[in-house]
Amino acid sequence: MRPEIEIKLAVHDPGAIRRRLAELGFRSISRRRFERNLLYDFPNRRLRKEGSLVRLRFAGRRSLLTFKGRQIRQGRFKERPEIESRVSDGVEIGRVLEALGLRVAFRYEKYRTLYRKPGEGAHREVTFDETPIGTYIELEGPRRWIDRVARALGSRPQDYISASYGRLYLEWCESHGWEPSDMVFERSPGSRSVK
Repeated sequence: MRPEIEIKLAVHDPGAIRRRLAELGFRSISRRRFERNLLYDFPNRRLRKEGSLVRLRFAGRRSLLTFKGRQIRQGRFKERPEIESRVSDGVEIGRVLEALGLRVAFRYEKYRTLYRKPGEGAHREVTFDETPIGTYIELEGPRRWIDRVARALGSRPQDYISASYGRLYLEWCESHGWEPSDMVFERSPGSRSVK
């Protein structure tokens, strides 16, 4: 399993961050794309208790199945083993997961744009994520690369966020007095999704 090393940074001025990424030589390699993510777990929440997850992601016409293992070490970076594979039919894979006893435990949505710097390789990337609870960028790559890019974006190590979107959503709900459910965009005036 390839270890995934990443951090998140809260974005307070999306336009300024996009301009700064361009100044640093990063280029968008994908269009802004809506993502629907389903986290699966067993009814007893075994994966969550172990610190692992199984995620099925629908992004445009692509579906990705991901397993993330327990965090390797605590600290300012989130580092954990990851296996990810594109699947031809995400709906059918979801049925397979349910047949194995897994159930959808959490849904979250976001709009994502992927940035890379030409010549730096596939395992060094910046994602620009617009979520129902705010905008974040994720920096994924070697620790030194993450530190260098974060510094160039005006961030310090104390700004690093190693929490998952699920954890950030729970913290957001607590601070806003909301009962947690799924982190999805509002679709109708009467819905209880995040605005």
